[in-house]
Amino acid sequence: MAPVRKPWQGLRNIVRFNWHFYALALGLAGVLSLLLAWGPALLSPYAAGGLVLVLAPLVVSLAVSAYVYDGAGLYELGWLPMGVGPVAGQILLTVSAGFDEVSPVLRQRWPDGQLLAVDFYDPARHTEVSIGRARRAYPPPADALPASTLALPLPDHAADATLAFLAAHEIRDATERATFFREIRRVTRPGGPIVVVEHLRDPANFLAYTVGFFHFHSRRAWLATFRAAGLRVARELKITPFISAFILHSDAASA
Repeated sequence: MAPVRKPWQGLRNIVRFNWHFYALALGLAGVLSLLLAWGPALLSPYAAGGLVLVLAPLVVSLAVSAYVYDGAGLYELGWLPMGVGPVAGQILLTVSAGFDEVSPVLRQRWPDGQLLAVDFYDPARHTEVSIGRARRAYPPPADALPASTLALPLPDHAADATLAFLAAHEIRDATERATFFREIRRVTRPGGPIVVVEHLRDPANFLAYTVGFFHFHSRRAWLATFRAAGLRVARELKITPFISAFILHSDAASA
């Protein structure tokens, strides 16, 4: 069976969905290069410094992205804890925000398991151009359920485990995020693991993505969200220095 993901798919998608940013950076680098080559000598040090400031973060972010999404085994899913992979007789719920890269991998790795996908993408609220491009390139699975962050269209305890993979950071409001995770707790059976995979707003991601790390939430913010939703962290692991996974369970006192 052919693999779901193609070589360097992660890096290619990042460039494909954010090409406007890279075009702007390369255009600026071109102007600075011309200034460095043919401009007044007085401006050469500034042009050289500007060129480094433009190109260095670009190269670093692309190199880190290639490592994270293509070279570190993120999509091989070997880091998933026991009880999360879909197995016969159990249901795994996956949560996405307009771009679901993990469900196809899960379906291929566990063809006999039951997989349920929900998508809380709202074009009126999630207006980033990159998400729109990603959604056009990778439409959601035909059986994916459209959802609201305030109410998942599922009965109580419908899933044996839940995986929120690089999606929940799109919920920018802390109160809305806590409500969403309360819904995830409601639809996941008591004792079933809830796995949240995210970049964090931390030094490693700042070094990798500079100001782009503000799109992520801090570890403190995530822990506050989990507490507010009645969830406790059973385990926390680093899939890479740039990607964290929280394995959550219902807080019995809040259930």
